Amino acid sequence: MRKNYCLLCHDAKCNRACHKLDPADILRSLYFDNEEVVKNRLGSDIPCLHCDAECEKACPVNVSIRDIILDVSGSDAATEKIDYSVLKTDFCGIPLENPFLLSSSVVASTYDMCARAFEAGWAGAAFKTICMMDINEASPRFSAIKGDNQRIIGFKNIEQLSDHTVVENIEIFRRLKKDYPDKFLLVSIMGRNDEEWAYLADVLNDSGADALELNFSCPNMTEGNTGSDVGQIPELVEHYTAIVRQHTRLPFIAKLTPNVTHIEESADAAIRGGADGVAAINTIKSLIDVDIDPTDGIFHAAIGGYSGKAVKPVALRFTAELAKDHNLDGKHISAMGGIETWRDAAEFFVLGADTVQITTAVMQYGYRIIDDLKDGLALYLMKHGFKNIRDIERSTIEGIVQVEELDRSYKILPKFIRKKCVGCQRCFVSCNDGGHQAITIVEGRPVLNPEKCVGCHLCVLVCPQQAIVSSEVRVPK
Repeated sequence: MRKNYCLLCHDAKCNRACHKLDPADILRSLYFDNEEVVKNRLGSDIPCLHCDAECEKACPVNVSIRDIILDVSGSDAATEKIDYSVLKTDFCGIPLENPFLLSSSVVASTYDMCARAFEAGWAGAAFKTICMMDINEASPRFSAIKGDNQRIIGFKNIEQLSDHTVVENIEIFRRLKKDYPDKFLLVSIMGRNDEEWAYLADVLNDSGADALELNFSCPNMTEGNTGSDVGQIPELVEHYTAIVRQHTRLPFIAKLTPNVTHIEESADAAIRGGADGVAAINTIKSLIDVDIDPTDGIFHAAIGGYSGKAVKPVALRFTAELAKDHNLDGKHISAMGGIETWRDAAEFFVLGADTVQITTAVMQYGYRIIDDLKDGLALYLMKHGFKNIRDIERSTIEGIVQVEELDRSYKILPKFIRKKCVGCQRCFVSCNDGGHQAITIVEGRPVLNPEKCVGCHLCVLVCPQQAIVSSEVRVPK
């Protein structure tokens, strides 16, 4: 498929220029890995073939919209109606219309923001952590690492907690519950001591909150004995969890920090204290944009929380470890970390998550991504005959092995697809300088030496044209 350089514009000009399709919505769906959804939506009767492509003329960056749409269309498209009922699930017994929640952050910090998210189709929100502290945010407080196409790969923040008072936030919760009674409201809380944890648990019993999330994981707190400082000490997790259990009638989960070696230790402590489940992961302590300018004699940098696509492998690992912990059997696992697409979410479900929470992708692309999350996951479940999320939960967990358990008796050689190769020789450079010198160049094209090749697949990963793939043929060593 052709490269999709769509800017994901708001009120896109291409949509206004086209009178038969919504090209911006199609490009966005493709951007978020929803090719099957687009095929299902388009069917086989595509009006683009003989049109004059007014959408392309309106595009500010000249995206080849018509060609992209024609590339993905075809007679093999299944045009079945998406059944969103397959997405229904629950949070500690509370019904949810789908498993997608906003995570506790700036994206769920006011009445208006939560209301717009609910209208867009999100099942619920974890409201930005409320507390009894005076919050004084830094400015600016975000940073990012970007890929070649300027898409954010890793995101850093030093955002803290809600700057509204407890009374103001409770009024927001009551309004939200009155106006959106079928939406799920998870309220995040954080105290500095026994009294504050007890007070917050008490006062939220009749606030409109459906459940609580105990924030033991924020890495950006300026006061000691809060956030990840607590989450790294299982004894404190158990202690504060037990206090909340004594003072609330609501179900609640503990949000755990990834800044530990064994996350299950804090998870077990939360369950002993009376939690109904856990959430993981919060952001990872990090440094981005270290100042290397020597002109003022001071090199500035601030530690903050790292999120976005780059942390997904870490989040998946922790989700798997939690799912394998039998102390959590029957307990709710709400997972987060680097989720942008329905496919990202599905990976967490097959590892054992019951719901997923999202922030960074919303900060980049807006609440509108819920359409692609719901469409993609629902179509995937329907296509494979699954009736609901529960059918795929934990289906991969037993297949995860430690490195010492891997079968090392064979190698799988890569396969070169000549018609896709453009002769850039990137595979040769990587194999020669970072592999096993198994590729030579003949008449400008790579040729594999199977005797030297160890099947590491570095060449597969670096090829920019996807002209090298795994052959899936096992060769004895």
